[in-house]
This record gives sequence, C-alpha cells and structure tokens, in this order.
Amino acid sequence: MISVGEKLPEATLVQIGAKGPEPVAIGDKTRGRKVAIFAVPGAYTPTCSAAHVPSFIRTKDQLIAKGVDEIICISVNDPFVMAAWGKETGATEAGITMLADADCSLTEAIGMRFDAAAAGLLARSLRYAMLVEDGEVTILQMEKGPGICELTAGEGLLETMG
Repeated sequence: MISVGEKLPEATLVQIGAKGPEPVAIGDKTRGRKVAIFAVPGAYTPTCSAAHVPSFIRTKDQLIAKGVDEIICISVNDPFVMAAWGKETGATEAGITMLADADCSLTEAIGMRFDAAAAGLLARSLRYAMLVEDGEVTILQMEKGPGICELTAGEGLLETMG
C-alpha cells in the first residue's frame, strides 16, 4: 500500500469530456500542484453518495484557501457513471473532478483494491483521502471499517492539514 512520502505511480484514468471519454494521466494532474484526492468504493453507494462526496463539496472553499489546486474523486467505475454521479450529487457543479479508474490500474498500483463479492463489489477501491504535492503523497487517511466516512471526509483532511 502506498505511504506518505511516496510518489503516485503513473496511471491513466478516464473522464467524460465534450467529445466523450478522455484519458487523464494522474501525473499530469499532480505535477507541480497540490491536489486533494479522495476515493470511494462505488458511485451511487450509500456512504459515498450521502457522506463522502458532500463532505468535499462543503469543504471545497476551505481546501482551496489552504492551497489545494484541485479536488479529485476517483472510483473504479466507468466514466459515464462517474459523469452522471457527479451531476446528480452536485460535485461537478461544485468543481470537483470526477475520474474513473475503469480498469482498476491506479487502485491496484497503490494497494487500495478490495473485493466485497457479497455486496456485488468486485475490483473496488478502499475509501481514502490523500493530499498529493507535486506527485508525492503528503497526507494519507483511511477509515477503520466499511460504511464510515470521518477521517476521509473533507473535514477530516482539512483537520489533518492544520
């Protein structure tokens, strides 16, 4: 699992642009920038929709005031689902970048993949929040159990940033 002080690996995520799906290199998003990244087990899942995304919408201005250049939400879903979920939750309108890790490559590369077959969730991401500065993880927060969104919420990341 990735740790504080390590660089994010190169990986290509996908977002919906004006002409459809577009590749997004995570390295390009983080190089020379301060980026808050949070990952969810799945779009439209209860805790992700009711707690995690809304927490970053609520704290966006405070994060920007602390020097964050961009807030990115990542899920192992397809980019069409991420685009629809971003619109439905208000995340897109709030300026949060919704990226799909469609093939789970970034999630696997950083050691965050899990499977919960009983819930129908296969090849998903653990819930986390991280601050990445010039490609290096400077803060990494994870929850102690499923269905919890406290340390990984926007407020939890803000508190750790001090």
